[in-house]
Amino acid sequence: MWSSGRSDALNLAAELPVPIVIRPMRGARRLRLRYDDVRGVLKLTCPMRTSQRAALAWALDQRDWIDTQLARSLPGEPFVPGATIPIEGRETRLTWIASAPRTPRLGSGELRCGGPHEGFERRIAAFLKRYATETMSREAAEFAATAGATVRGVSIGDAATRWGSCTSDGRIRLSWRLILAPPDVRRYVVAHEVAHLIHLNHGAGFKALEARLFGSGLAEAKAALRHIGPRLRQIGRR
Repeated sequence: MWSSGRSDALNLAAELPVPIVIRPMRGARRLRLRYDDVRGVLKLTCPMRTSQRAALAWALDQRDWIDTQLARSLPGEPFVPGATIPIEGRETRLTWIASAPRTPRLGSGELRCGGPHEGFERRIAAFLKRYATETMSREAAEFAATAGATVRGVSIGDAATRWGSCTSDGRIRLSWRLILAPPDVRRYVVAHEVAHLIHLNHGAGFKALEARLFGSGLAEAKAALRHIGPRLRQIGRR
């Protein structure tokens, strides 16, 4: 029997990126989650007396694992001439012209790159990482000024499960893949990490500061990242 509070359970289920099937089982001693990539659903096995709300809340805590499974189920999108990838949320065509400058140039829905063909992927990746660093360093400084915080450095990486992290001494690390996302989605993660410079937790003070830094549309930005995250993790991979 499920406990009361179905509206709460429905709200929790809506936060997951794919449908979930909850299966209470006799003899089950703990919650277990797996992703069925054929049906495109999560399957959650739990002990018989587990409430639906508790089961879904536990599943939401596994978001990093879920996103990793979803990303693995998608095809890679390598940086090859003619491919189309999102840059700041806008679909952009990758173009190779041998006689063009080696340094990629972005404009008019196109990222154009010249030089030897064999170095095309590397130059595109380097451009995106440099663009990400410059953009998010500027945004982190803006948010930090509003929060009264000090950012001692912004670096980029490609963590499998995290979009961002920060240290107690004011250093922020962000996924370069955020430059692929729409600006509001990217800025949400930057604001989130800057808020952590003041509050190293997810308490009420942190949430209030995060909302103040980002402004309206915070929930929408979070939902958008959940939706597009799996694809972003496959861009640039074969």
